[in-house]
Amino acid sequence: MARDDIYQDERSTVGKFTFDEQVADVFGDMINRSVPGYAATLKQIGTLAAHYVQDESACYDLGCSLGASTLAMAQHIRASNCEIIAVDNAEAMLDRCRQQLAEYELSVPIDLVCADIRDISISRASMVVMNFTLQFIPVDERDALIKTIYQGMIPGGILVISEKFKLDDADADAFMIDMHHAFKKENGYSDLEISQKRSAIEDVLIPETIDTHHGRLREAGFAHVEQWFQCFNFMSMVARK
Repeated sequence: MARDDIYQDERSTVGKFTFDEQVADVFGDMINRSVPGYAATLKQIGTLAAHYVQDESACYDLGCSLGASTLAMAQHIRASNCEIIAVDNAEAMLDRCRQQLAEYELSVPIDLVCADIRDISISRASMVVMNFTLQFIPVDERDALIKTIYQGMIPGGILVISEKFKLDDADADAFMIDMHHAFKKENGYSDLEISQKRSAIEDVLIPETIDTHHGRLREAGFAHVEQWFQCFNFMSMVARK
């Protein structure tokens, strides 16, 4: 796994963060060193897939990046005649996703789709995963996306959403941000790297409050919404239809 050193040298101008070839090359290292609890979310996605994926259904990994959530589902699905549709709009990410999945012998068919997840038709879904994906969608388009997902799911299906979040209380939010930066420093990022990455991503990744996520999911129609994980300002929840 290539080490993320994208922001180690000082730049006069820090451009907007994009999922380009440079990021794709180091993304596995980047997300593991930047997102507290990332490995835990992947493990539980596998657990949820084993329990909730239904026969004759489809699973979706929306914003699949390198395919970690796709792999977690594929290795744990017990239901028969299922398929996984893994979607990402960055061809560089899908190229590496394809390479990584090829290293495993998987019995579940996987369809890799290069597209904007807002343009995907969801059908017969018993499990949909958005693992740190929704935060990159424009805020005013998130409600419609979640409603589209809900409408394409079968009864008993689940939606897994993992996100960076913010708090309404400014002091509490600042504390969480400080702890996240401490986490990144413990994982080898310098103050310069943290600062430049934050500048690059601040208008690209837009976090919302946990209450906002709960409200959106319930408004879409999900009868049950449970937050199962939190580490600093990162969380994951499961919404059941």
